[in-house]
Parts: sequence; C-alpha cells; structure tokens
Amino acid sequence: MCGIIGYAGKNNSIAIALEGLKKLEYRGYDSAGVAFIREDNGLMDIVRAKGKIGQLISKPALSGVKSNVAIGHTRWATHGSPSETNAHPHRVDDIAIVHNGIIENYIELKRTLISEGAVFKSETDTEVMCHLIASFYRKGSSFEDAVLESIKLLRGSYAVNVICEKEPGKIICAKKDSPLVIGLGDGEFFCASDVPAFLSYTRDVIFMEDGEMAVVSREGVIIRNSQGELVHRQPSKITWSPSMAEKGGYRHFMLKEIFEQPRAIADTITGRANVDHGAVNLYEFGLDEAAIRKMKEMKSKIFIVACGTSWHAALCGKYMIEESAGISVEVDIASEFRYRRPIIGSDDLFIAITQSGETADTLAALKEAKKCGAKTMTICNVVGSTASRESDYVFYTHSGPEIGVASTKAFVTQLVSLYLLSIALRSKDASQTRESIDAINALLHIPALLETVLSKESEIEKIARQLSKSSGFLFLGRGILFPIALEGALKLKEISYIHAEGYPAGEMKHGPIALIDEGLPVVILLTKETLYEKVISNIQEVKARGGKTVVISNEDDGGVRELSDYFMLVPRSNKFLDAIVMALPLQLLAYHIAVIRGCDVDQPRNLAKSVTVE
Repeated sequence: MCGIIGYAGKNNSIAIALEGLKKLEYRGYDSAGVAFIREDNGLMDIVRAKGKIGQLISKPALSGVKSNVAIGHTRWATHGSPSETNAHPHRVDDIAIVHNGIIENYIELKRTLISEGAVFKSETDTEVMCHLIASFYRKGSSFEDAVLESIKLLRGSYAVNVICEKEPGKIICAKKDSPLVIGLGDGEFFCASDVPAFLSYTRDVIFMEDGEMAVVSREGVIIRNSQGELVHRQPSKITWSPSMAEKGGYRHFMLKEIFEQPRAIADTITGRANVDHGAVNLYEFGLDEAAIRKMKEMKSKIFIVACGTSWHAALCGKYMIEESAGISVEVDIASEFRYRRPIIGSDDLFIAITQSGETADTLAALKEAKKCGAKTMTICNVVGSTASRESDYVFYTHSGPEIGVASTKAFVTQLVSLYLLSIALRSKDASQTRESIDAINALLHIPALLETVLSKESEIEKIARQLSKSSGFLFLGRGILFPIALEGALKLKEISYIHAEGYPAGEMKHGPIALIDEGLPVVILLTKETLYEKVISNIQEVKARGGKTVVISNEDDGGVRELSDYFMLVPRSNKFLDAIVMALPLQLLAYHIAVIRGCDVDQPRNLAKSVTVE
C-alpha cells in the first residue's frame, strides 16, 4: 500500500522517479506526486495529481525540466480523502517528504506544532513529519540531525524519503515497520518501497532495518543505526530479471501470473525434495530429525498466522500437517492473533505466511510469538523482507515477482511449501517413507496437471460470459477444498466487485441455502477424496431450489454432469494437491468475469498489494 521512490545520480531524476512509480502501481494508490531540485536554478519544485500516474505525467510543470535528485510517491488514502492537496510530497520551507505508514501520535504532535505557529495545508499525518523536520532545521540542526530528531518523536510506522532545497545533492531515508530498500547503481542510487521500482537499473540492493537512517547521494550511500553508528552490510543480489516483472504479451499481469504457476511451482520444488528417498530438505525449514521428534514428544503445537489469501493457504496447511504428521495446528487471522492472548510457548512453532514479507498485521503477530519464546518460521516470496529477517527460519517460495494485486502464483507456491513441510514432519518408518515417496512424486506431476487446466481457459471464459451479470455467488467445498472455496470467493470479490461467499458444503443447510434461487450461481468443488456422495447431495439441493450449478470435478461419472448447469473436468492428484488443481480454474473464472465486466483487474479499487499498516 503506497509506493515511494527516490533517485540521486547522473541521469534525469524526474523521468526515473515517474518510471519507478509506474512500476509500483500494483501496490495500490489514489494520487501521486514528485519533488525534485531543478538543474537550471537549484530550486525545489513539487508536482502532484489526484488519480493515476498518467494525470501526473501530463502536468505541464514537468515538461522539459531536468533534475538529478527526486523523490516520488503513490498515495493510498488513510488520513484525509484522495486529493491533490493531500497527495505527497509535502513541503514545509526547504524540506519535502514522501512517507509510507501511519503516524499514531500525529494529533498530539500537530497540536504542539500549531501552538508554535505551524500552518497545515493538508489533512495528512505526513505533513506533521515535514513540519517537525523543518522546525529542527530552522533551529540550526543539520539536515541529517533534523530528520533523526524528528523520527525520535514519532510513534507508528514510517518509510520516508526527504530532500532539502539547500542541500540539493542528497536524499535522507529512514524506516520503521514499513519496507525500504536501497538500490546500488553505477554513479546512481535509489531508495524505494520495493525492488521493481528500480530493477531495470540495478539488481544490487540493501534492505534497510528498522531504526536505520541512510544518506543517499550520487557519491554513494551512508547508513547509520538508531544509535548513530555506521552500518556496513553486504548488498543482496536480486535473482529475477526486469522482464519477469513485465506483462510479456499478456493482457494483464494477473493472467500472466496465472499462466506462470506451473513454472513457479517447479521452481519452489527444485532442490527441496528427493523422490527416491521420500525426503524433504529439513534445512530449508530450519528443522532436523531431533527437533521433529521433540515436537511430537512434547505434543507441541504449530501456529500458522496469515491474512487474506495467505490465510486460506494456512487453512489448507492445517489439513495437510495434521493428517500427514499428526501434529496439532492452530490457524489464526494475523490481525486477531496478538489480541486474543494466544497460549503459545517455547516448545511451539509459529509460522507466518506472507507473500510480501511486509504485511503489518502478520509482522505484529510474529513479534508477539517471539516475545512468548516460540520458534518462528516465515513462508515468504521476497528475499530480504522484514518477516524473513525477523524469523528464526525462512522458507522462500520461488514464484518470482507478483504484480497483480489479487494473489495467484504466490498462493499456490505457499500451498506447495506447506505440503513439503507436512512431508518433512512425518515419521521415518518404512510405511511413512513409502507414503512420502508417493507424495513427492505426485507433487512433481503438478506443473503438468496445471498445464492441462490452463489449456481449458476458453472453456472457463465461456462459463464466465454466461455468469458475468450475476449479482452474487456461493462457493462450496468439503475438507481441504473448503479453504479453496473461500479463496475462489475472495478472488471474485477482489477483482469483479461481485459479492461472493465461500462455505463448507456441509454448512449449506445452516443458513446459505436461504440465498439460493434461479439467480444465484453456486460453484461446487467435487473430488472423490472429499465426501463425494455428500457433496452430490448438496448439488441436488441447489438444483431443487433453482440455483445454477457450476461444478468443477476430477470425476466424470455422467450423473454429475446431468446435475450441472456448467461442468468442468480437471485432472486428479492426491487429496491435498487437488486443492492446487482446483484453485486454478477459480482464478481464471474470476479473471474472465472481471474482464467482461470492465474492471481494473491488476489494480482493483480500494485494494493494495502489500498492506503495510494495521
């Protein structure tokens, strides 16, 4: 949510900042702006616009202007409505700032500043920071010290880029609980909320830690910690290329990412499982045989915590781990976990699942678990993210950059990660080893099965055309397919704005059946391994009340087709991996309905890719 970019170097900073903001559009925003030091007269200019970045680029004030230092921002409204006045950057005297995060004590700070004569022009919490820095600077503090003294007064989260008209060659960056990464180029340096903003210029990066402040100029980068001590850190190398973050001929990033899922799963599996021995690389999970034995002897619990789509993956993981390994699993929505005083201790394992590694609620839950003494693990897609650095262990999914706001390939690679963990936690007797061999072998076949589903895209598009005018949907599944029903409903809500609900099929008669009439499509997930006959009864109950049945099944026995208004046959795997196979047609159904309805698929209204505030 929100995106920031800063550039100091030899090239035109305005063009690079605007390009960087375009690469950060996926994070969600409602206004944008840039601040820069003009090359011709050394003065600072700020240009802002409500709406998309195209509105900003078209501003006459940016035409023909050159600069070597600039900061930019895409804003997602939190304090104050979307408007040009509330858009970033904000300026007070010689200081301009862009900010991600929320300042919790901004009201009391604002009152103090007003009592000292400050005049506010916006409704934002960010302008408070700008006034603070300007105040310290006026009173004689150096630019760096003015920023440092100001952030000491803040409560909440922030990632900031600050420039000063009187010191035009530098950008000061600081962070706490919001992501900020520095890119190291050849005579040019970047500071942004995410790597795609500058990936076409450099793959060498430094992920800033909480409490750190950096001075970025064309001469280099100087980082200090909260005590003012110099920080020396080896840069990380980003392994994915800029082209991986481009559409590659697809109409939308979401469609591209749906079609990338076979490759993403193959990359996540590679080097992590040995089918001949039925073994998973325990090192990847920070585990060994002794640790697993101890967990079982102590009757330890596993707590899995996540938000949104990642929470649905966590629910699937509960089915996998409890049945495969016999270890009790509790699943929590991250925003609820730390407020319910969970009973978790040093013998337990806490797993955070987060695509970005920067989800605020998940990070807060992770910190709570660490405070309670639990061992912590993160399943994450972003190397160097906050969650990966905060955890004792990290298991990286290898889905590559995911630009579409509605998660697809990150979700299925999270499912693969949990599936591998469920195998790793099994005992090693002969029967379990045989089962593990079969389980790994089934996983190796999943990319090919997904290719089969993808080949049926036109079939799904035809169903989407028939259902696109519906005002609501119901998704039903049993067992591990219940979380997939939740995910299918979420995908449809996110990108088509149609109300949809996911339910366990067994709960249909406990309320949802009241909704069923001839205008309600009911999407039913059906496999032989998940109470097949009982789900067929649900289909019959829907038909008896005039509902439209959309059945996705890996079994074609004729009778089910006759009960279905729309029927799609998908390949069969095992009971756990069927969840992955079933997820893909639901993604495509949501995608095509959204496209037909003319929705902004990659950047749905009101949503952000990375929710970095509570």
